[in-house]
Amino acid sequence: MSRLLRDPRTVFGLAIVAVVAIAALFAPWLAPFDPSNPDFSAALAPPGATNLLGGDELGRDVLSRIVYGARASLLVGFLSVAGALVLGTALGLSAGYFGGAVDALVMRAMDVLFAFPGILLALGITAALGPSLTNAILAIAVVNLPVFARLARSQALVIRALDFVEAKRALGFGSLDILVRTVLPNAIAPIVVQASLLFASAIITESYLSFLGLGVQPPTPTWGNMLRNAIGFLDTASWMAWFPGIAIFVTVLGFNLLGDGLRDRLDPRA
Repeated sequence: MSRLLRDPRTVFGLAIVAVVAIAALFAPWLAPFDPSNPDFSAALAPPGATNLLGGDELGRDVLSRIVYGARASLLVGFLSVAGALVLGTALGLSAGYFGGAVDALVMRAMDVLFAFPGILLALGITAALGPSLTNAILAIAVVNLPVFARLARSQALVIRALDFVEAKRALGFGSLDILVRTVLPNAIAPIVVQASLLFASAIITESYLSFLGLGVQPPTPTWGNMLRNAIGFLDTASWMAWFPGIAIFVTVLGFNLLGDGLRDRLDPRA
């Protein structure tokens, strides 16, 4: 941790992530207005003293909706990446360690998922299952699943041939014990780094889905559906698009900087 905090780039990324997380956790206390309550007297109000970031077409406070939108983005990002990490790592480690038919079966299934562009696969899943928060999480998890599986498999292929793994196998330890207590701890560093980078990707994908009407549904505010609402007002109320766009940009930048810092600090060759 001390090495990590000596890197200004990583500290900056961590600070951004912390601010977004605090905004999401304490949204009811930080948001100045109810994000779903229309106030037609403030419709398309420009940024000012009352509405710091302006009002939307229904007079809803843009700042309040951005603060509450952080909840949806972080929730979708965390749950989708966590689900893909757990399942993908388990499949990838099993495929790499056991090899043979297990490896062939798992990796051919991952190749099928990789054959589809990520955003198109997510769109197809949400279109088939219906737009909702749960289905958006499931779709993004499926998109990220082969990334973790391939990374974990590559790590397992290297680690299973190392001397200390061979020694445990010769001493009679079972495959499950070796996988969980030896292979996984030695493979976890690059997987954690990948998770931090995919968190940023998950936020962007959720914004795509919400922008197209296939993600979190109104009146729940998300940065994606705020951008969708702003399409017809770009000439008269450009702040409706600028501020949620900046929120997405800054949040993704923070996670990318944090992921780069973790990668550098967890690499034993660095």
